[in-house]
Amino acid sequence: MDAIEHSTDEIEKKADEEIISFGKIESGNENQHSPGKRKKCGGWELASLLLVNQGLATLAFFGVGVNLVLFLTRVLDQDSAVAANNVSKWTGTVYLCSLIGAFLSDSYWGRYFTCAIFQLILVLGLGLLSFASWFFLISPTGCGDGMKLCNTPSSVGVVMFYLSIYLIALGYGGHQPTVATLGADQFDDSNPNAVISKAAFFSSFYFALNVGSLFSNTILVYYEDSGKWTLGFLVSFGAAIIALLLYLSGTSRYRYVKASGNPLPRVAQVFVAAYRKWGVTPATVDALYEVEGTESAIKGSRKILHSNDFKFLDKAATITSMDLRGPNNPWKLCTVTQVEEAKCVLKMLPIWLCTIIYSVIFTQMASLFVEQGDVMASKLKNFRIPAASMSAFDICSVLIWTGVYRHVVVPVSRSLTGNPKGLTEMQRMGTGLIIGMIAMVAAGVTEIQRLKSVSPGSKKSSLSIFWQVPQYVLVGASEVFMYVGQLEFFNGQAPDGIKSFGSSLCMASMSLGNYVSSLLINIVMEVTTRDGGPGWIPDDLNDGRMDRFYFLIAGLTAVDFIIYVYCAKWYNGINLDTSENVIQSEEQRKEVLASLMS
Repeated sequence: MDAIEHSTDEIEKKADEEIISFGKIESGNENQHSPGKRKKCGGWELASLLLVNQGLATLAFFGVGVNLVLFLTRVLDQDSAVAANNVSKWTGTVYLCSLIGAFLSDSYWGRYFTCAIFQLILVLGLGLLSFASWFFLISPTGCGDGMKLCNTPSSVGVVMFYLSIYLIALGYGGHQPTVATLGADQFDDSNPNAVISKAAFFSSFYFALNVGSLFSNTILVYYEDSGKWTLGFLVSFGAAIIALLLYLSGTSRYRYVKASGNPLPRVAQVFVAAYRKWGVTPATVDALYEVEGTESAIKGSRKILHSNDFKFLDKAATITSMDLRGPNNPWKLCTVTQVEEAKCVLKMLPIWLCTIIYSVIFTQMASLFVEQGDVMASKLKNFRIPAASMSAFDICSVLIWTGVYRHVVVPVSRSLTGNPKGLTEMQRMGTGLIIGMIAMVAAGVTEIQRLKSVSPGSKKSSLSIFWQVPQYVLVGASEVFMYVGQLEFFNGQAPDGIKSFGSSLCMASMSLGNYVSSLLINIVMEVTTRDGGPGWIPDDLNDGRMDRFYFLIAGLTAVDFIIYVYCAKWYNGINLDTSENVIQSEEQRKEVLASLMS
């Protein structure tokens, strides 16, 4: 009897190993859901929960970020250029933190735990900001509305303010790329429809992001612009709490992917092993080292087939007589999959670098676009339109163009190219670059017209703020092509062991874009003020030539596009080994178990 039970246990174990191959885990907690008792998990129901979570988290984040430049100028009394630089640095930090979240997610914590921890940090940051605003910064009550001046803030208040906004940067930055990857994990790769579902998810993800920010860019902006800063921060705080609770409610039903270990040593091992064998001629493809079986040596990763790019790295997988004399040492001999993982990182980098200049365009909406709108005619009868709320046109453009892309652009391009997706991800990103360049030209034209409409001695131009609509709409359209294309491209081209890293590259591009924008402003101001003039972006924009700065960005984007086209033609995509299907569903598990029992 014991022998029979032991045999049955072995069969159950073998079936479970088939089901959990590639590191895919069906249940929310392996200890709670033993084989045969697992609940149905993943799919659109859980992906939709994560979309709502993303929408609320974005509402909370943009409730702070969208009007931050005016908070710095009105409440903390900073100059325009200084405030714009501080916003660029802060926004850059937000997206730089995405790399931290992605690293922890891929290497140690896994997607679920990483999302939970960083959302908790976001909640703490928003709570501290609300507290600092209420007790230390907004004094007298209602100040910071553009007319009523605030008292000089205390050093304690300023320290608490900067601590809180950088906690928000860490929390939101670490959360966003990880939740995007966790959402994609909810779809079974063994299902032929998974590719279509993931593409739809990434479009929906960016859609949810913009729905969340729409509330912040309209309702919250209005209250903050009228001096009710603390109320706006408290609403953001509440939204972040609800987002966290909703996220936790799906704990037992998510599909999980095990962390694959620290990828940095794996990539370093490839370069070290290749360097040690520099004088060795790379072996033929069939002779390169790879482990047997359907799984790779990297925990939770499928095998990657050999590519002809960066052939010098094949030396790391070339077996020499020295390798046969002792146990395997990954610093001397790497598998083909490990080598290809390093190649994938190298191949993606040029494409990623070409997206940074687009992020310079994108970051202008949170800084110079707002400052430009703040000195334009913004009254509609008795109602004053907050300059930051003009980004609602960007959001509406994203929402509209998301539908236009899926229901018009994709079918038309599909019929022309034969590609089921319509445009490839790289064609989509290239289109986004062109539209973004046109947006900068539109912003420059608007600034020229604004300067022509300034009366002597007047602080504001008589030109209507609605002249900004085209530049916001064009940026929104470009986002649908660029950022959604980036999410699909980097997530799809990243190996299994660094999926979150792939998603984080999109946000890391935004990060460097903000830092590059800040650097450009500093260089431009340094050069244009040498003769004692006010420069292109002075504190009083009526004395400057911000239009030239916009045209400069447009010119840099044109050069970047030419480089991008060359890189896109050179790029060869990842080639995963799909010779074996992954068994993941409960029904498939029963079939495997039955066949083994017989």
